[in-house]
Amino acid sequence: MLFTKMQGAGNDFVLIENLDGSVDTAEYPRLAARLCSRRLSIGADGLMVLEPPREGGDVRMAFFNSDGSVGEMCGNGARCVSRYAIERGFGRGGEVGIETTAGLVTGRRVSERMYTVRLNDPTVIDLERRVEARGREYTVSYLELGDPGIPHAVALCPQWRDMPEEELRETCRQIRFWRGFPKGANVTFCRVDGENSLDARTFERGVEDFTLACGTGCGSTVTALALRGYVTGVNTKITMPGGTLYVTVDTHGGKAQNIMLTGPTTMVARGEVLDEEL
Repeated sequence: MLFTKMQGAGNDFVLIENLDGSVDTAEYPRLAARLCSRRLSIGADGLMVLEPPREGGDVRMAFFNSDGSVGEMCGNGARCVSRYAIERGFGRGGEVGIETTAGLVTGRRVSERMYTVRLNDPTVIDLERRVEARGREYTVSYLELGDPGIPHAVALCPQWRDMPEEELRETCRQIRFWRGFPKGANVTFCRVDGENSLDARTFERGVEDFTLACGTGCGSTVTALALRGYVTGVNTKITMPGGTLYVTVDTHGGKAQNIMLTGPTTMVARGEVLDEEL
C-alpha cells in the first residue's frame, strides 16, 4: 500500500488513495488506528483516504482520527488534500472541490506551498455557554461547522499560557467531555496577542491530546472572536505551536459564513506501508 505523509502547520497526516476501491472501507478505522500510531507505525494525527467523488466534487476525502474514529472534516487536512489533489491533476485552475462527511469544501492554491480552504459554514453558534472544569467555571463559545457539525468549544483565557501543561490538558479534557456537549468537542484556549492577532492551542477529540495546530479550531476561534468584537475576522493571524494560520470570515448580524483558512503545507514523505501488523 502506497502512502504520502503530509503536514500543515504541524498537523500531520497519512494519506492513501482508494480510487479503485481496492481497500475495504470497513478496514479504514483499523488502518487509521495502526498507521497513525507513533513509534509503532508511521505516526500522524489522522488518516485521509482519497476516494472517487459521489456528489459533484472533484475528489472525496474520508477522514479518520488517530484513534480510528470518524472525523467529519479536518481543515488542515483539507488544505493538504487540496495540494495533493491539485498536483495529481484533480480540479481546475488551481481549485479543487473536496467532498467530506460535513459537506463540500473548496481548496485553492495560493503559492507552491500555501493553500486556502473554505471551511464548512457554522450550523450552530452559541457565543456564551458555561462549562465547568477542575472546579472552575468557564464561558466558552460553542460552534459546529458543517452538517453533521464539527463541534468546537472556544475559551478566551488570557492566562492560559501561565497554566502548567498538565493542568491545561486536564482542563481541556474535562471540557471536551462536558455533559452539555452531546458529541464532545474540540477545545481551544486562546488569547488576543495583538491587533487582529491571536495565540491559541487546541485539544482535539479523537487524538485526545493537544495537536500542533487545528484548522477547524482556528476557523471556529476567529469566527467566535470576530462575532464578539475582539478581532476583525479579515486575514486574522492565529499562532499555534506548529505554525501560523490566517482566517477570514464574513460576519453580519450575528451570523457567519465563508470561513477561509490559509496556511502552509509540507510534503514529508512518500513510500510503501510495510507494517507487518497489518
